[in-house]
Amino acid sequence: MGEENEANLKSFLEWAASLGISDSPDPHSPSPSCLGHSLSVSHFPQAGGRGFAAVRDIKKGELVLRVPKAALLTSDALISKEYNLSASLDKYPLLSSTQILSIALLHEVSKGRSSWWYPYIKQLPRSYDLLFNFNQFEVEALQIDDAIWTTEKAVRKCKMEWEEASPIMSELHLKPQIVTFKAWLWASATISSRTMHIPWNTAGCLCPVGDFFNYTPPGEEFDHSGNSSTCGSGSFSNTISSCEGDITASSTQELIEENQDRLIDAGYSEAASSYCFYSGTDYARGDQILLSYGTYTNLELLEHYGFLLNENPNDKAFIPLEPEMYSLYKWPRESLYISQDGKLSFALLLTARLWVTPRSKRRSIKSIICSGFQISAENEVAVAKWIAEKCRLLLRGYATSIEEDELLLCIIEEIQNYHKLSENIESSAALNDEIWCILEGNNVKRDELCGKLNISVKTRRSIDRWKLVVQWRCSYKKILCNCISNYNKMLDNNFC
Repeated sequence: MGEENEANLKSFLEWAASLGISDSPDPHSPSPSCLGHSLSVSHFPQAGGRGFAAVRDIKKGELVLRVPKAALLTSDALISKEYNLSASLDKYPLLSSTQILSIALLHEVSKGRSSWWYPYIKQLPRSYDLLFNFNQFEVEALQIDDAIWTTEKAVRKCKMEWEEASPIMSELHLKPQIVTFKAWLWASATISSRTMHIPWNTAGCLCPVGDFFNYTPPGEEFDHSGNSSTCGSGSFSNTISSCEGDITASSTQELIEENQDRLIDAGYSEAASSYCFYSGTDYARGDQILLSYGTYTNLELLEHYGFLLNENPNDKAFIPLEPEMYSLYKWPRESLYISQDGKLSFALLLTARLWVTPRSKRRSIKSIICSGFQISAENEVAVAKWIAEKCRLLLRGYATSIEEDELLLCIIEEIQNYHKLSENIESSAALNDEIWCILEGNNVKRDELCGKLNISVKTRRSIDRWKLVVQWRCSYKKILCNCISNYNKMLDNNFC
């Protein structure tokens, strides 16, 4: 961290302390900084970048940070003392709560140093890597249709919301650079990636200092399929009473909603009038203290927060199915997936069992399959062969293999760290095309191979997003490989 950044951080933490933000059990204890009793700001290059380190041994469940309500940046806090902003917003009742917060945030940014929130706004990231920040090359490099569709949908939604909000921002006479789509992307990404839930506003709040925590998945693993199935198991502990009618929500989602307090380590306390953060596990001095704010797949993490996990126990692969399969049981499509370890979700396994059953027999055994029991060894063999072949066909259809993606990640790191390209890019035509597509698209020419590549800040940001794209698609493909491996072992061990 440079001297200027250190000075800015020190000034920000002093400002936060003046608002009563504290990591001490006694929020009234005098201190020039809001940290030092439990937490310190540190840098974790391989684990999220800037984050919190424990300055002492911390036990699970300990309160480690308290942020008073007055220090929470909400749309209400920004609008209450701004008559013109409030009056203008009243003319547009159809704006969503997040659009209102985005407008209010940009309005506050336009004040510059005169804003009361300037110490906080100044230390916010200047750019983000959420899906709606991806350019066309980065979108196409995802390779998997589901991810491309999700990204394109996110981009369209963000642009539509900006177009709806543009008239009011013009009416407020904000600075020209504040009303651009680029500025809107920044505000939307700030809100998506940094806001926390509050009971009185669905847009949430920005929480100074509290947004320094890096993410970890929930410590207690939930089986998202709503059952305790394993590949080729004979029965399931959770059965569904009726698969014949419409299924509007999975049992797992109900479990998550009923036990939401077990999936997150922070929340607004009415009693304390503060946002309170608790230790989700035991930490030793020097450990990074992480925050769990729910279960997410890697694609969801990219969509809403702009990062992913190398090892995400909640990751999933959604594969394209034959259209008729979606109507066999009326499962929500989001329940039909392959989990990170290569096992089929409860819904997908039952759907596959019915799909491989001859049409003439489906009606008679549909309810039996829905109970979760195996129909026969022959049916399980058919499911194993079907899903393994399905995954193999998908893998063969992608532009690059897992091995090529892993090589590409090494090349990207070489570009990032040394601004150089090694000769092994010529070993794969697909990789060579992809590499030069992004480099030449950012005006990095082939004739610079003899020396260091001239990489601008803008190009570096694009390369960072490209790396995320390759990491994501590689992890997706590995899930398919895990599935193939699981079912091949089942066929070898039990049915051959």
